Amino acid sequence: MSAATRIDRPWWKRVGYFYLWLLIRLFAIVFFGLRVSGVGKFPRRTGALVCSNHQSHLDPVLVGSVLPERLNYVARKTLFKFPPFRWLIEYLDAIPLERDGMGIGGIKETLRRLGRHESVLIFPEGTRTPDGKVGRLRPGFYAIARRSGRPIVPVAIEGAYDAWPKGKPFPIPANIAVTVGDPITPEEIRALDEQGLLIELERRIRACHARSCHLVGKRADRAS
Repeated sequence: MSAATRIDRPWWKRVGYFYLWLLIRLFAIVFFGLRVSGVGKFPRRTGALVCSNHQSHLDPVLVGSVLPERLNYVARKTLFKFPPFRWLIEYLDAIPLERDGMGIGGIKETLRRLGRHESVLIFPEGTRTPDGKVGRLRPGFYAIARRSGRPIVPVAIEGAYDAWPKGKPFPIPANIAVTVGDPITPEEIRALDEQGLLIELERRIRACHARSCHLVGKRADRAS
């Protein structure tokens, strides 16, 4: 955790995040048999734009539970209307999103946190998968990636769709794996146009997804 993060957050938020991280990690291991790969590739103390596929409501906490540094989350503004969920996402300093996109305020806040060497999680597919497969990425993250000067870290989850598919009210036990891939460096980002970056990020997320499929004993071509 960077010095800027320590100064900006009171001690009780830093300590609380650690214990939430530990509790969720233990729960995921016991309830979902969580398996993890590639965490050592995560860049430390630089801040990163973490881009993951999106299988279920579990995804934000699953990704956050495997990364070695504090993760910033984004949440739709409508979620702030429902206590105590509002208390939780405010406690985690979630970045509010407009219904149809990040909006100017969300983009500015995301860039501000990346500028403080913090990491922010986004789901470039834009919505949860309807069938467990990795969908096409939307280009909304491109401006943030270019302006932030931070690496993009590809991540892929497998098994969360089986645990909590779209349309189901509650999760059920299922094997879940999370894989962290090779970061796309700021130099690589600057060398790519929007379409090129979309293609490269999707390729890396799919490679991570294939690894996650392997960890839970699935065929990647069936689940991607």
